[in-house]
Amino acid sequence: MDLHSTPRHFSGQLYKYTNVMKGWQYRYFMVDAHAGLLHYYLCEGEKPDGNVPRGSVHLAGAVICPSDEDSKTFTVNCASGDMLKLRAQDARARQEWVNGLRAVAESHTKAISVHSPPLPPREHLAVLDAMGSVRTQLQQTEQADAALCRVIEASGGKCFTDPNLLLLKATSAASLHCLFQCLNILQRNQHQQARTGKKYSESVVRTSKSTSLIRELRCC
Repeated sequence: MDLHSTPRHFSGQLYKYTNVMKGWQYRYFMVDAHAGLLHYYLCEGEKPDGNVPRGSVHLAGAVICPSDEDSKTFTVNCASGDMLKLRAQDARARQEWVNGLRAVAESHTKAISVHSPPLPPREHLAVLDAMGSVRTQLQQTEQADAALCRVIEASGGKCFTDPNLLLLKATSAASLHCLFQCLNILQRNQHQQARTGKKYSESVVRTSKSTSLIRELRCC
């Protein structure tokens, strides 16, 4: 990862997970901290000024999470619903990317909050109701996850060591942990905006998406 003297940009090579068929692919990533954008290109030589990147995501409202599957992988979960699964060269490089992306995301998320107009009382109550609904569904999902773990552990024999069941158990726990982190971030943002009388519209959108994701997980 190349950390330049100016805080506006940093860049480097990362593996990007595309899909089951294509798997991991090497891509060149560049962060424009001033614009709050993460761009990626096919390779470093593809990024001259004026060249359109292969993809770009906004970092405002994004949640950057290190993965539990290994010491190199992390995810960028955008407020738009887009998700990038990335892998650095080693644990140190991953931490540098996570720290840098989180700093940019936090900076632009705060900028949005500062420039938002006041939220009407009715919408404020709607946000509180949405937060409570998400918390309740997360608790129910946590109970379902605990029940799943008990069933797998009690099955014994081949089932206990079955790679698919172990993957299901690990994925379920990791997804639940990530959702709780997202909710905590939303609640902190809500409390900060409540003290300044600012708008929660971005929180409402992200809360709605979190609720939908929780429902999908419970149906799996």
